[in-house]
Amino acid sequence: MLKKLQKQNCWEFLKCGRESGGKEVAEMGLCPVSDQILADGLNGGINAGRICWNISGTFCGKKIQGSYARTQVSCKSCSFFKKVREEEGENFILEVNNG
Repeated sequence: MLKKLQKQNCWEFLKCGRESGGKEVAEMGLCPVSDQILADGLNGGINAGRICWNISGTFCGKKIQGSYARTQVSCKSCSFFKKVREEEGENFILEVNNG
């Protein structure tokens, strides 16, 4: 019997340390991705862990990222974004549907 591999969340892949209980939370704060429960399960992630490009206030390149619209260019070139898109294939979710 094959064991299904657990999908990585952004904090696991990028090793930022800003997830709940992470080593960098005290200094840099909790990343909003790690507690965004409305996105839980999207692209198979925990909270927004596999749709981080859609969340404002993420931490990339040692800088807090701004609005969703402003992060699209940099996020779409991110190796984690590309990994999730490839893994999810036709089931890939680009945006959180709040309606």
